[in-house]
Amino acid sequence: MRKIRTALITGAAKRLGAVIATELHDHGYRVIVHYRHSETDAQGLCEALNRKRPDSAWPLQGDLLDIASLSRLVENGASRWGRLDVLVNNASAFYPTPVGTVSECQWEELIGSNLKAPFFLIQAALPWLREAAGCVVNLADIYGERPLQGYPVFSIAKAGLIALTKAMAKELAPEVRVNAIAPGAILWPVPAPDAAVQKKILDRIPLARLGMAEEVARAVRFLADEAAYVTGQVLAVDGGRSLSV
Repeated sequence: MRKIRTALITGAAKRLGAVIATELHDHGYRVIVHYRHSETDAQGLCEALNRKRPDSAWPLQGDLLDIASLSRLVENGASRWGRLDVLVNNASAFYPTPVGTVSECQWEELIGSNLKAPFFLIQAALPWLREAAGCVVNLADIYGERPLQGYPVFSIAKAGLIALTKAMAKELAPEVRVNAIAPGAILWPVPAPDAAVQKKILDRIPLARLGMAEEVARAVRFLADEAAYVTGQVLAVDGGRSLSV
């Protein structure tokens, strides 16, 4: 009998992370729903998933900027069901940092959540992932390759995450695969840009629409479940926007 696989998704209490957790859960995974502050959302998501299938979702609190705590966080998560097959590095800080105004705190938060934490989470999860012949899926961004003006630190962090993906794919092969997804315009940030800015963004997308979180989640599942001969790759899920950014 095939063992039930387990996935740890960071930043999974709401928005894209919650959709990824739900997609994997709907396809048979047990999911560890990591959150930092959104306890109510995480608990609610896990309760809903557990109603579908008992003992299949578990909330896990942790501050990913506290690097010293990440080994314990992974151990607590993986120990819940005794295995870890997939690590999805989804948690991300995103906000503008115009050059000349950037503080060290902003640098640490953006680099920490988007690059530093994923590296140390992978390192902590490695024994579990090797045992399961598992994989890592990192949520990068199209701006990791074509920087977004006004967001240099975020763009630098995502560029680093793309490099991390390729480096770790080499380092961890053949036991563990490491890939990334680079979403385009999927969910508007909160607060959302005004209508004129939204139109300007949509006008630059060949498929002429905002993407859906479910489309990114399906790409995560593809890399986890159906891409056994794929590693070190960055899959753009952006409606073609990276062709004209």
